Amino acid sequence: MSVRRAITEYGGLYFITITCCRWLHLFELANGHSVVYKWFDHLKSKGHYITGYVIMPNHLHVLLAFRHTQGEAINRIVGNGKRFMAYDIVSKLKELKNQTILDQLSLYVNATDRKKNKLHEVFEPSFDWKDCRTEAFIRQKLDYIHANPCKGKWSLANQYHDYPHSSAYYYATGKQGEYPVLNYSMLQDIDLSKPQ
Repeated sequence: MSVRRAITEYGGLYFITITCCRWLHLFELANGHSVVYKWFDHLKSKGHYITGYVIMPNHLHVLLAFRHTQGEAINRIVGNGKRFMAYDIVSKLKELKNQTILDQLSLYVNATDRKKNKLHEVFEPSFDWKDCRTEAFIRQKLDYIHANPCKGKWSLANQYHDYPHSSAYYYATGKQGEYPVLNYSMLQDIDLSKPQ
């Protein structure tokens, strides 16, 4: 799986963006929020932390705290997550009998991947990431992702903290929303460079 840059560390807090292929609204069309939450559950089961997120109709922003991955590259962990989410999204689209979108996703598979029997291109091949080392930068990213549903062309909620598929409600009220997250301030007590 191609990526723009490799993450060379085996632990730390990262702002990660995963985009649906050609910016199609696949999370929305496939009712794919549960697919993302399933990936979050898997990450948590491996000792990692979800500290902030927003699931938009066509992309996902997440603040992920990776606890030492014991030699497994973070890029690989994210790539595997994308692959499993893609399978689930395709499965949901099949259940919904959305053949038009499935046909589009099939057309977007490049020749090299088609030879490897890949049938659908669900996500853009790379993902964006930023290393989050300061509280100011973390707050900036949280503010950005939480405002996403109410900015620009989006009008997904009247108030940013009303959008259900985001950690905004938790950071605004202190009460967990649709998916429970760990407040980023709690990470100061966790050594992410060491395995769980």
